[in-house]
Amino acid sequence: MLVRFALTLNSPAGLRGRLSILMFHRVQPAVDPLFPAEPCVSRFDEMMGWVTQWFNVLPLAQAIKRLRQGELPARAAAITFDDGYADNYLHALPILRKHGLPATVFVATGFLDGGRMWNDTIIESIRGASVPVIDAGFIPGLTRLPVGANKEKQLAIERIIAAIKHRPAAQRLEIAERTMEACQSKLDTSLMLSSEQVRALRQAGMDIGAHTITHPILASLDKATARREIAESREFLEGLLGEKIPLFAYPNGAFGRDYLPEHVELVKTLGFAAAVTTNWGASSVHSDIFQLPRFTPWDKQRSRCGLRLWQNYRRTYPGSDSGSSQPA
Repeated sequence: MLVRFALTLNSPAGLRGRLSILMFHRVQPAVDPLFPAEPCVSRFDEMMGWVTQWFNVLPLAQAIKRLRQGELPARAAAITFDDGYADNYLHALPILRKHGLPATVFVATGFLDGGRMWNDTIIESIRGASVPVIDAGFIPGLTRLPVGANKEKQLAIERIIAAIKHRPAAQRLEIAERTMEACQSKLDTSLMLSSEQVRALRQAGMDIGAHTITHPILASLDKATARREIAESREFLEGLLGEKIPLFAYPNGAFGRDYLPEHVELVKTLGFAAAVTTNWGASSVHSDIFQLPRFTPWDKQRSRCGLRLWQNYRRTYPGSDSGSSQPA
């Protein structure tokens, strides 16, 4: 196969190997009209079939260990999920098991058991809006926003999230709640994983990693708060699962914007074994294991997906492409 051959050239076994860490968030039961690029069950199943053919997929912790030792297999890859959505258990897990693939789920612990991230409150409020237009004047820079048709909903979500994403957590939560009120929406409480589903994922052979408590922008926090967010999320998961949690994922994960060198040092000081970002690229034996890059393939055509993964394999973070990052 051409893709497999090309990936082998760029990622041979041993010291010259590259580790490609694939990043996902959700697997929807069907195509989401508001986020059609987010994989649904059939799309994810197809993609995992390609991944199985093209890569040697390892559990992330094992892959990192072999990366450091210069003992990666050719075309090494690992699969990760961020945030802790219930569909990781409901929809992604059966597909991963079908293809015999391991994955690591990074969980923001504050949203387990009925919680919801602020951005999802906005998204689901607008999705279920019972009015055609909302008065968004409570958000600086915005006024009336149509929320009737799907394209209007998409634009409203984009504008609101962009306007408040880097504001203090309390302001984001307040605006999310006011958005729900403006949309006159009723939201369910099953969007995120339950504690029992986290245990079930682990029992099914998936690894669990820490992703803070409330998914804050670490760069916006004082050091003590950042430390608490990182340390207590791990402590909760260790208590839940009765085992060490060695891996961490930076929320949003873009270097210089979402996390800073001081947070890398903090993760090291707290005793994590490694951490992942959303900076694009593939890791080499020389990479900083506390800033491992990740990449999400999004092309629907097999050939273009393979090409994109090949191109990403040729990046090594940190390096000339270290400024590249993707939404998280």
